[in-house]
Amino acid sequence: MDKALSPAHGVTREGQPLSYNRAPAADLAPWIGWLYVSDVEAPADHRLECGLFNDVAMVRLQLKGRWHALTADGPLEHERAALFFGPQTRRMPVSVTGSFFSIGFSLRPGTGHAVMGANAADYLDRIVDCAALCLPGDAALAQLDGIAEPEARLQLVEDMIRQIVHRPGVAPPDPVTARFEAMAFAAPSASIADCAAECGVTQRQLERIVRRDFGMAPKQVLRRARALDMGSHLRGVADREEAEELMLRYYDQSHLIRDFTQLFGMSPSQFVARPQPLLTLALESRQARRLELIERVPLGGQRPWQ
Repeated sequence: MDKALSPAHGVTREGQPLSYNRAPAADLAPWIGWLYVSDVEAPADHRLECGLFNDVAMVRLQLKGRWHALTADGPLEHERAALFFGPQTRRMPVSVTGSFFSIGFSLRPGTGHAVMGANAADYLDRIVDCAALCLPGDAALAQLDGIAEPEARLQLVEDMIRQIVHRPGVAPPDPVTARFEAMAFAAPSASIADCAAECGVTQRQLERIVRRDFGMAPKQVLRRARALDMGSHLRGVADREEAEELMLRYYDQSHLIRDFTQLFGMSPSQFVARPQPLLTLALESRQARRLELIERVPLGGQRPWQ
């Protein structure tokens, strides 16, 4: 890990930074995948060059840090801001100068369509101000300023989410979307025909629903899931007992290198050698949710890398 960084919530056994993160309250679980608080101290002039790679849309409340990201709409710079990050097709270059503090949550696929009729494809690799989507922005940042404890902050965020998803007429995401999401976590090497059968729809129906709620074709979603699991393994935020299984998802070493390089912008060996604090934080949260969903770790239980 970059020795200039001091994470408030500790590090893994390999020295990778950790956030405070957990599953949402049960009444929010149909719409929300995970919540986190990342708090890292650094010298005021320290610039961390890294990236982010999330397979789902995220709402991030950035309370501290001078951020720069290379999005599908071009370069974006911001400091204190409430932002909506669309799902990513590949690693997004992101840098931050100075200490950074971020509170956020992931949206389960299909939440955008269920809540406001949005198509995920319209937000791929983009960052949009929350105010432009009629989501709490400055007011949310102001309320979080007065709270010190991570858990209290997440409970406040959950109360804000309830005001949106519990409105009359708001439904949970499509059950097909939820089932396909679970399959992407549990069996991303499955054929599309098997996925469609498991979801109880035709392949054409699955293609239409997944493109709407994930923004990508089903095959691309599964390919990305395999790469993110491998990235988590390489950064030490995965279950080591799954290592062989993760490798067997690829035909051979050249298949792994080709896919990984196309999605992460570097080879697996380069990925291991280069510090990736921001990306590791994102991968750890995703992997924590995955292991709970596939029941390799009990709800709220200790994770293999802790």
